[in-house]
Amino acid sequence: MASPTRPRGGLLHHADFLKLWSAETVSQFGTQVSQLAIPLTAVLILEATPFEVALLGTIEFLPFILFTLPAGAWVDRLRRRPLMIVGDVGRGVALGTIPVAYALGDLTLIQLYVVGFVTGTLTVLFDVAYQSYLPSVVERDQLIEGNSKLQISVSAAQIAGPGIAGYLVGLIKAPFAILFDALSFFASAGFVFLIRRPEPPVVHHADASGVGRPSIVDEIKDGLRFVLRNRSLRGIAFGTGSSNLFGNFAQAILIVYMVRELGLSPVQIGLIFGIGAVGFLVGALVANRVANVLGVGPTIIGSLALSAPALFLIALAPASNPLPCLIAAQVLFGLAVMIYNINQVSYRQAICPPRMQGRMNATMRFVVWGTIPIGSLIGGALASMGAIGLHGTIWIAAVLSLIPAVFPLLSPVRHLRTMPEPIGDEPSSATGAIA
Repeated sequence: MASPTRPRGGLLHHADFLKLWSAETVSQFGTQVSQLAIPLTAVLILEATPFEVALLGTIEFLPFILFTLPAGAWVDRLRRRPLMIVGDVGRGVALGTIPVAYALGDLTLIQLYVVGFVTGTLTVLFDVAYQSYLPSVVERDQLIEGNSKLQISVSAAQIAGPGIAGYLVGLIKAPFAILFDALSFFASAGFVFLIRRPEPPVVHHADASGVGRPSIVDEIKDGLRFVLRNRSLRGIAFGTGSSNLFGNFAQAILIVYMVRELGLSPVQIGLIFGIGAVGFLVGALVANRVANVLGVGPTIIGSLALSAPALFLIALAPASNPLPCLIAAQVLFGLAVMIYNINQVSYRQAICPPRMQGRMNATMRFVVWGTIPIGSLIGGALASMGAIGLHGTIWIAAVLSLIPAVFPLLSPVRHLRTMPEPIGDEPSSATGAIA
């Protein structure tokens, strides 16, 4: 299969990549609104407890435990672009039910939980297809550039989005603000629909005995073997998964903490996330340069280690004037996350043969995002204990977040200096360590 034609001038002149980038950009701006508006709907409109708010995050990410592995096998059996369109349209419809129910006076926490589960399930489908789709749109040596540009959109949304969200919540109330996210998903689906670059044909290899197409279970096992037998991928998976586990002790109750213990308004919360998200933008802009200077492996390890200091800043924020510490924490966190994600995702995409992209990404998502609902549930439970409370939970998260960087540090990742060549096409070739 011929590789995609390389447009002159890089990806800024790549028509199909620009459509994919536009889809991601508009969706990310909408998502920032919901990330603030949905928990504020629970806290301010429905008067939810800290545990009930944390349960929102648990339910939204529960599909990553339940459905990610089979989704990877489905993605490798089907065209990825149609799956992305279905994921976008479905999420737009689900989110649109929240402002309708509120206008009719029928909005409940149960509906928020149901919408969270539906959107989480569709996000599993979209994300696995999306990460597997990019390598068929751009050249392998353009993956870091492509991921960097896509993450710039995430950064821009994280800078402007929370401020817009806070303003909208104050102006038209949180449930109605969610409508903007619903519309953004429909717009994203339209951009993806306009992509014309043909995907590589879906190839179904015979199983080991040479009998037809392997079962879904066998293909899931292939994906698990591909990741877990590769020491570098395993180190990245366990490092990211444990970081998400401990970090979500705090993230699950952070808005409740800001509202009820620090007395911040929706506008102030939006300001914190908006200014703090400058770190995401800087991280997206320098991720490639940092990797060129330090090497891919040290960059992955070092950026993962920076998440702990960010949580310590939140825990240390004084109630009398918390904004400087909270903004600094968001800047540091955004910088670390963006540099880490761009390099580790690009590394994963680079070494994986095309036919395994869906299952590889699904396995990684299962490990690294499957811990999020567990962390949210634990965080909500800890925050509900009188002896620990909201502030104590954040301290626990900060201390435990010192652990995750140890996993890639003890793997061959520490020896990586440049982006490696792809390993062989067969899953069994993943058994050797990549140095």
